[in-house]
Amino acid sequence: MGELHVLDHPLLQHKLSVIRDKNTSVKEFREIVSEIANLMSYEATRDLPTEVVEVETPIAVAKVRRLAGKKMAVVPILRAGLGMVEGIVQLIPSVKVGHIGLYRDPETLEPVTYYIKLPKDINEREVLIVDPMLATGGSAASAIHYLKDEYGCTSIKLMCIIAAPEGVERVRREHPDVDIYVAAVDEKLNENKYIVPGLGDAGDRIFGTK
Repeated sequence: MGELHVLDHPLLQHKLSVIRDKNTSVKEFREIVSEIANLMSYEATRDLPTEVVEVETPIAVAKVRRLAGKKMAVVPILRAGLGMVEGIVQLIPSVKVGHIGLYRDPETLEPVTYYIKLPKDINEREVLIVDPMLATGGSAASAIHYLKDEYGCTSIKLMCIIAAPEGVERVRREHPDVDIYVAAVDEKLNENKYIVPGLGDAGDRIFGTK
């Protein structure tokens, strides 16, 4: 059964306070989103399996633990999810990166897939889907469905910086097996489906397009 993990580390919460501020520059916003992703991925990978191996130190033979089992893939939801990738790659340099592009249909407000490019062995990997904001949950739920149904992925986690209760509820309802990692669960969605108090449009603030 998947769980909701709200990460309340003081460093993480301090960085979150900076990106919420409307006066934070594009440069600083982009850098801190990457730093937050780095810190969050440390927690999201806490349960990766390890195995005991022997190495020779300059002094003696030591029994040490190394990662074992499935390799990882990070899949950002375009476009805002791209802002989280660098921070994760810094922590896990060998990770493969896929991409899923979704847009919201203006009539139905439901997500439509327009681009997908994934590692060929994605179904053999631990998949971490990333998107800064979990608002309605539509895009995240759709991306998870796609990875499960089209690619046979069985080990998926979702990592977002800020979530609305509505988004968390939808993902947990449609994908009860998926762990969700967030730095904050905010109050609600407004009439335009923005998270309140949130931080505005994460994509615009990362890429300076507004």
